[in-house]
Amino acid sequence: MADKIKNLIHGRETYIADFGPGFVMKRPLPTFGVDTCEKWLEKQYRTKAVIDEIWAVGNPRYNIPRMHFIKDDEYQLLEERAPGFPLTAALYRTLSRREKYEITDGIAAFLVDMNELRPIKDTEIHKIADDIKFKRLDNFVENKMSSWFTKNEVRQMARLRDEIGDFEYETRLAWSHCDLNSGNVLYDPETRKLSFIDFAEANYQFIYRDIFAPLQIELGIFKRVYETYCQLHNSALYSMPGIKNDNLREIMKYRILAVVLKRFIKASDDLRANPQNQKSINNNSDKIAFMREQIAAFQAIERMFSR
Repeated sequence: MADKIKNLIHGRETYIADFGPGFVMKRPLPTFGVDTCEKWLEKQYRTKAVIDEIWAVGNPRYNIPRMHFIKDDEYQLLEERAPGFPLTAALYRTLSRREKYEITDGIAAFLVDMNELRPIKDTEIHKIADDIKFKRLDNFVENKMSSWFTKNEVRQMARLRDEIGDFEYETRLAWSHCDLNSGNVLYDPETRKLSFIDFAEANYQFIYRDIFAPLQIELGIFKRVYETYCQLHNSALYSMPGIKNDNLREIMKYRILAVVLKRFIKASDDLRANPQNQKSINNNSDKIAFMREQIAAFQAIERMFSR
């Protein structure tokens, strides 16, 4: 069974098979028991409801591939295949200025439509430390980091940890996609069509989280997306500060830092204090090099917002 699964296109819960032109069939992994399959089915129905809701908006600026049916007894669903390729920075760099503008416009329009599908909540204070595994970061910096990094690097991370731990801002909960990364946004250069997929995590989330999501940060378009968002959103429902607002600049800075910190923390979880073989030694070396890249990214972000 394990060998068969390796030969399938699959994620943590689902494997995918082609089903004619433009469609895919999805099923839970064959290793799942009945209870897990039932939970998988419930998740698909929740996802379908969100997809149907945002699809019904009918905004021509972007595409939402639909789920056409779910078969309960066979634990399977038929879904439209999103055209194009993951919207990575490498792909984005190959596009024309016009295409880049259309992408910015499409992302901003999608964010506004998602946020306004359901009632916007009242303002409240949100601590950005709640968006990361802060206790893991604190424990790593205090107790483990000095095993692999210089004193200066540890001091830098301790300072950043303290700033992240203290920073809070006023925001609102809004209906959100909650997983905007290059794997969940596809772009077709032939049709210039932008598609949003994987709504399984859709929920109420603090509004800046999707606006300054990993996708916009990777592409370097978070400011332009924000400005377009402000032009498109219903200001009668909620207000958004201008791009030059000092409080907004702080929010942007720490939202971007939080995205990079998540990568740093994830890599730190994989480090081994006493590697037992060459594979573990190599893994440590790769993780440390990656984490140093993130430390350099922290410095670049701070310089960007100090101007």
